[in-house]
Amino acid sequence: MGADSMQPADDLRLFHTGEHPCGYWPERSARDLVLDPRDPRLPAFYPNALGWGFRRSGDIVYRPHCLHCRACVAVRIPVQDFQPDRSQRRCAARNAQVESRIAAAERTQEHLALYQRYLAARHPGGGMDDHGASEFDQFLIGSWSQGRFLELREHGRLLAVAVTDVVPTALSAVYTFYEPGLEARGLGTLAVLRQLEWARRESRKHLYLGYWIAGHRKMDYKRRFRPLEAFDGKRWRNLQDDQAFPGGPGQDY
Repeated sequence: MGADSMQPADDLRLFHTGEHPCGYWPERSARDLVLDPRDPRLPAFYPNALGWGFRRSGDIVYRPHCLHCRACVAVRIPVQDFQPDRSQRRCAARNAQVESRIAAAERTQEHLALYQRYLAARHPGGGMDDHGASEFDQFLIGSWSQGRFLELREHGRLLAVAVTDVVPTALSAVYTFYEPGLEARGLGTLAVLRQLEWARRESRKHLYLGYWIAGHRKMDYKRRFRPLEAFDGKRWRNLQDDQAFPGGPGQDY
């Protein structure tokens, strides 16, 4: 982390990281705003941080804060208002035999093997395809995780795992990995639908989906969940089809 820090009135320190390669646009550099990972109060602050547009990776709670780009937009689904579209209903019907199970956020060999197959297929040569047990724990669980693993199984076979954080009024989709070669099943979409069912059962208000990027192929699916709320840096508001949301790709301050 760099020395550039800010200290809000509540005494929780924030830091800017140094510049690093952008994980979404290879030609760009990025940096993040990070809540002090050494602060013992971080787990207690985390639910509020989700509402400020932050998300978790291991023990790090961060928000993109790049110098000349605001492409990453935090989004969430208001659970009680969500209605699946035709494509999502088809996905649910196509996977009607898939069973959901909420498990502790603890790595098993089965989880690790699926995770490694997923990374090898989805991110070859990207620096993650050599992840082992320690990287799995560091990235997906961390030391103070408030999460669970939502397992999707068919006839006992593990098809997907949706790492999901649980906070008092919401769920947060941290990361989902699934069996390579089953892209036609729409397991990523199915995982979000099952997380929404889970949130609705427990009367949670929101499901946080992390960041949406206009025009980015891997992020486009998030916009198909309606209604969708986006954080503009000050407040959450509806993200509409015809809305050119501030901070799209290539836009500066």
